[in-house]
Amino acid sequence: MYSKGVLLKKQVGFVHAVDHISFTVKRKETFGLVGESGCGKTTTARVILNLIEPTSGEVLLGKKNVFEMFKAASKANKLELRRKMQLIFQNPYGSLDPRMTVFDIISEPFIIHKHVPKSQWKERVYVLLKLVGLEEYHAERYPHEFSGGQRQRICMARALAVEPTFLIADEPVSSLDVSIRAQILNLLGELQERMGLAYLYISHDLSSVRQISHRVAVMYLGQIVEHAGTDELFKKRLHPYTEALVRAVPIPDPKLKIKKIILPGEVPSPINPPSGCRFHPRCPKAEKICSQKEPPMEELRKGHFAACHFPLLD
Repeated sequence: MYSKGVLLKKQVGFVHAVDHISFTVKRKETFGLVGESGCGKTTTARVILNLIEPTSGEVLLGKKNVFEMFKAASKANKLELRRKMQLIFQNPYGSLDPRMTVFDIISEPFIIHKHVPKSQWKERVYVLLKLVGLEEYHAERYPHEFSGGQRQRICMARALAVEPTFLIADEPVSSLDVSIRAQILNLLGELQERMGLAYLYISHDLSSVRQISHRVAVMYLGQIVEHAGTDELFKKRLHPYTEALVRAVPIPDPKLKIKKIILPGEVPSPINPPSGCRFHPRCPKAEKICSQKEPPMEELRKGHFAACHFPLLD
């Protein structure tokens, strides 16, 4: 809801941050969610974790409805649900308490969830540090004593402390050096294989998405416009917006010339999104029907879905 006023709030509209999206993440699978800043990726993550209350819809973890569980369940059941779903934040500098040692940070979930006896805390923290590529002596240090990549490893250890089955990684490498990004992405892959984790990987960096994801969905202004297997999506894009995103990715080959697609205008406001296809004001293929009718999500190739009146099938 969008409101104005200081003392007396007046509702003036609704923000359509996430609107009619649907996807499934399987065990030991990484589902990539990409799009421009402000398209609703992080809001999607927070809604899934019930950190933002949705206006409608449902999230299923296994066969359990997450929203209904949080409304009706006891505190113990809510904590059990929280243990299964964890979040790795974008900024490792801001998501760690500078006054706490690494041991305190990683062992704090043990205090909240009470799933590890206190006599085993030290051993468990050391195991988690080893798991993410750190050493036992790092447990006595403070966050400011680590590099950005090491801090992100600490965040990963904290998320794994409650033995989750589903992890949301919200742009986990965007604030890291390029050389460190590959290490963190490789570590995420190793942990997934070892622990059977399911990932929702959120990013605007298509290179990292291509490296780690099994399937990819593309968001624009709160809606998914295309989704497919990673290789299929990068091989043959069907939606004009996806085509523009992929062509904007830098290629490390000076001899290879890629014609970029410069999209006109700005991203419309989510308070008052365009009628019909939300991408039509900026789309090079738009025609009259695009402003009148919202395109349905259709399977245009095997396992490849797109919502477009004039998909790139040639």
